Amino acid sequence: MVKYLLKKSYQRKNLSEVNFNDLWNLNGIFTTMWIYGKPQKILFFKSHIENLIKSLKVYKLYKKNVKSQILKLISLNIKKNKKYNHLLRVAINNKLISISLRDKVKTDKDFSLNLINYKRIKPEYKNLKYKTILKHLSKLNTIKSDIALCVRGKVFETGTSNLLFVTSNKIFSPKKNFYKGTNLKFFEKKIKIIKKDIFLDQLNKFDEIILVGSGKGVVQVKYIKEIGWKRKKNNTYKKLSFIYKQEIQVQKNINQLL
Repeated sequence: MVKYLLKKSYQRKNLSEVNFNDLWNLNGIFTTMWIYGKPQKILFFKSHIENLIKSLKVYKLYKKNVKSQILKLISLNIKKNKKYNHLLRVAINNKLISISLRDKVKTDKDFSLNLINYKRIKPEYKNLKYKTILKHLSKLNTIKSDIALCVRGKVFETGTSNLLFVTSNKIFSPKKNFYKGTNLKFFEKKIKIIKKDIFLDQLNKFDEIILVGSGKGVVQVKYIKEIGWKRKKNNTYKKLSFIYKQEIQVQKNINQLL
């Protein structure tokens, strides 16, 4: 069961607190960020806010004061003397801003993927239309597994993260129809990632499948039971993990939160 440290909602018009509403499945946008350390940092905070604002504009929910409101609510609810290792979710619709904090859990070393036939609504944007995804995730132990979203024989993303596929030391990412998260954008600046349609019937050609996302960080998939796929190597996973851990240390030194 997910353990929450905080769940609060506020009216956008005046930031008055109201009864909590997670806003799932409503017309709106959300982002999930990793907050860690003492003093607190949010990894890739600027990128998260940029992505959020971009999506708000697409859905015609953007207001000029939204960034300052988010900063104010984070400052109001984060305790300066507490050490964090949590996931901070910010969700926004036309009336409310909801924020929550839940424990960031470590994934199992025998992590697996379950294939489902589904593509998110407007997948390029992090909207709140997650009814189908949440239904599938509720049936899993998300420490040990995630769902891979597949349509018409192609694989796009998981229910929580982006996917990378590795063969012959080359790293591939799906071409389109998925949300490009902040962690994927970070790795695109560090390593060569080739855009390519990823077909279900070709997955066994890949040596490694790797999840990258704010909630999970960098995770290697051990197997996909439905198609008999098993990890053959983990060299690229080790490389990405090293790059990611280095960046966390850099951010600890230079990225004071508020």
